[in-house]
Amino acid sequence: MLKDSDRIFTNLYGLDDPFIKGAKKRGDWSNTKKILKLGREKIIESIKESGLRGRGGAGFSTGMKWSFMPKEIGERPHYLVINADEGEPGTCKDREIMRHDPHKLIEGALLASFAIGANVAYCYVRGEFFRETEALQRAVNEAYAANFIGDNSCGSGYKFDFFIHRGMGAYICGEESALIESLEGKKGQPRSKPPFPANIGVFGCPTTVNNVESIAVVPEIMRRGDEWFSGLGKINNTGTKLFLISGHVNTPCAVEEEMGIPLKELIEKHAGGVRGGWDNLKAVIPGGASVPLLVKEECETVTMDFDALRELRSGLGTAAVMVMDKSTDIIRAITRLSAFYKHESCGQCTPCREGTGWMWRIMERICVGNASVDEIDMLEEVTHQIEGHTICAHGDAAAWPIQGLIRKFRDEMIKRNSGNSKTIKAA
Repeated sequence: MLKDSDRIFTNLYGLDDPFIKGAKKRGDWSNTKKILKLGREKIIESIKESGLRGRGGAGFSTGMKWSFMPKEIGERPHYLVINADEGEPGTCKDREIMRHDPHKLIEGALLASFAIGANVAYCYVRGEFFRETEALQRAVNEAYAANFIGDNSCGSGYKFDFFIHRGMGAYICGEESALIESLEGKKGQPRSKPPFPANIGVFGCPTTVNNVESIAVVPEIMRRGDEWFSGLGKINNTGTKLFLISGHVNTPCAVEEEMGIPLKELIEKHAGGVRGGWDNLKAVIPGGASVPLLVKEECETVTMDFDALRELRSGLGTAAVMVMDKSTDIIRAITRLSAFYKHESCGQCTPCREGTGWMWRIMERICVGNASVDEIDMLEEVTHQIEGHTICAHGDAAAWPIQGLIRKFRDEMIKRNSGNSKTIKAA
């Protein structure tokens, strides 16, 4: 279990003052000028050495991503874009940072922007986060008033501005290029890559897009040293992580823990255990709605990190753990997710536009026992025709929960629909 002394988000539950007075007491804005004096290359190298991987779901090296930005700043300015469009079902970590620890995000944005040569950061916040935006804007105003950001950030001579942009609640705008399109005032639809944002991003300029949590941990890494951060967690899965535990647990919560903590320990020590006891567990979605579920036997031993979950054909994603006990109609639960992904498809790619609706309609029929057993195989085949065949990962996100259901609960699906066909394919 993570020691309290190693926690980064010490006001995660909002028990202390979230604004500048409380933030400074917790160590925010301490020695920021000294960190800036290290220079761009040193900051990027430190983040690389820390092993920090993006906390938005993809898990790509944050320092490596920063290093893709052009070294020289030409006619086109550089930009940092912070992805606070937290729309993944089950995920509720970034809003806690904005609400209770906003100065960590602003200070992190200053350091990250300096490292990539950007003088402006845009924080794209999900439109429904009204109170979170309110708290973040107040913190931004405080940072300007204290000269922590602005024309002479922390007395370093570096000009840095932080702007908040409110989206309108489209899940697809969590995808970085759709977010950029929306930020520019266009319809939120993903762009084809290449070119990547580091070459042509917002307003046609070099851009880095990072998740809120990825940016908010940067100041603490720089203050304590990359060796401290890389010493937590597991090899290639270092540091601390915010985990969200919801569903059929006794005490749903958000908690900061070490990467690689066993899933069972996370649920039992922090969420009060499964409702009705561990033996009442049916399945867990370990990383937000888009990743395939795990059955009880897998949950006994798996650790919460990118690599261990990938080996089980699932994923850490946003680390939003959704626990389902034996009272759950697992087919109905995944059908509900299918409806969500159908609704949120931007419609740009044919496999996603047509496929998400098709999958949802078949899932509805399977759910009520009105499909033939052969259609389960057909459904699985269609998920593979959608997966990997769209501009962004929305098609994958729609397909993966269904693939996980078929892999783990095929017998239950067959049993519910066995009266409609004499043909039952082997599992």
